Amino acid sequence: MFDEIMGLPAHPLIIHFAVVLTPLLVLVAIAHALLPRRRANLAWAVVLLSLAAPAAVFAARQSGESLKAARFSTAEGEMAARISAHESFATPLLMSVLGLGAVALLLVYATRPARDSVGRDRFGSTVTVILSALTVVLAAVCGYYVFQAGDSGARAVWS
Repeated sequence: MFDEIMGLPAHPLIIHFAVVLTPLLVLVAIAHALLPRRRANLAWAVVLLSLAAPAAVFAARQSGESLKAARFSTAEGEMAARISAHESFATPLLMSVLGLGAVALLLVYATRPARDSVGRDRFGSTVTVILSALTVVLAAVCGYYVFQAGDSGARAVWS
């Protein structure tokens, strides 16, 4: 499933989704956390990206494993070291984007006004502050790992 797309290796094609959607999730989640007046406008984007970015990262990880098995299983020396360095960022990126997606979804839910109270958060401001801080921290972690994964992958291919 993750081997080829129209005869081309799937990984170089699939990674573009992860490389675009993950930074978008990072930016939109931070904006949603830090700009309370914009939350109503950003909520739909946070929900969509919280679902799409982890799926894209998962697909990129799986296609990378398929590519390695199909074309680089016998790689040695410097090439093997570069592939290993690139591969080492896949799981932390997937876990951090899953965490960010989950916390961002909780923040969206927590900041939706309840039907019986206008302008109030569902769980109170303390929970909103905690979820907002956690969102910003996880967004920074995701940003770090998506950069490291992309940079190490580019270095593996082009160096």
